[in-house]
Amino acid sequence: MTEFKYTAKDFKSSTEVRWCPGCGDHAVMNAVQRVMAEKGLNKADYAVISGIGCSSRFPYYMNTFGFHTIHGRGGAIATGVKAANPKLHVWQITGDGDALAIGGNHFIHSIRRNIDINLILFNNKIYGLTKGQYSPTTDRGTKTKTSPFGTVEDPFYPGHLVLGSRGRFFARTIDGNMKMSQEIYHNAADFKGTSVVEVLQNCVIFNSGIHEEITKGEDRDDKQIFLRHGEKMIFGVDKDKGLVLDKKGKLKAVTIGQDGYTMDDILEHDAKDEDLYMHSALISMKLPDLPVAFGVIRAVDSLTYDHAMEAQIAEVQETRKITCVDDLLRSGNTWEV
Repeated sequence: MTEFKYTAKDFKSSTEVRWCPGCGDHAVMNAVQRVMAEKGLNKADYAVISGIGCSSRFPYYMNTFGFHTIHGRGGAIATGVKAANPKLHVWQITGDGDALAIGGNHFIHSIRRNIDINLILFNNKIYGLTKGQYSPTTDRGTKTKTSPFGTVEDPFYPGHLVLGSRGRFFARTIDGNMKMSQEIYHNAADFKGTSVVEVLQNCVIFNSGIHEEITKGEDRDDKQIFLRHGEKMIFGVDKDKGLVLDKKGKLKAVTIGQDGYTMDDILEHDAKDEDLYMHSALISMKLPDLPVAFGVIRAVDSLTYDHAMEAQIAEVQETRKITCVDDLLRSGNTWEV
């Protein structure tokens, strides 16, 4: 296979980037451009598809093929693009509103079908483009333009929707952590099937600092855990904390060397486990009792929709009796008049 030599600059379009200064979208795009360059794949084989929202401006700023579609329908278009031309590397860019509200049906069915696309979900827990309404991931009680006294709804956890849709790949990252994001986007690009990456992203205008409890402070490493398949689930500023199962089978954070816990007691991350229990528990972790999980949480190999479709077409073509329109017209019940 031919390896192409690119830099991140080769994936930047000449269009002026019009996201707000300080918006987390800038960091996400820069990380994606670096990963695409590092992959060494033909730039002409990339397609970036989006719906509607701040994040969905993404295709304009990429020097690749792209399609800015309509609200919530990016998944349908991305599926069609991949099915029509399976050799393309399709990246779908979406937000918490675009994907999980009007686009919720397309989101879960893209995942259920396991179409080979990379889906990046920007989660700032607000509608930014339409000026600050609460979204499907907004926390209960949050005051917004459309909930001035606080929302009275519980939010979606994107990872749980992925698992409930029989998803095979789910990862989580932070917009400003370029090193973490690039590693995860590489893993997502290499995965065969629908890879969903949730990005905790900051909207500096309508929901600024929404993820600061997790991302800020000298003790932030005590509040985050980065998971890699086959490695111990350890975290902390001094890497002296880890995850174990308590007597009830629930995750528990402990300090290694205290209360009798040793490194041998710390759980090892198995992203390839088909069982959903541990992956669901990791997705659900939250402060203050447990760190928030980042990295590739689930990556289970399975047959992809596009591969199965190609195989079915090839099989039918080999065994078909109808090879042209004339054969079709003369097949079945026919008569002369």
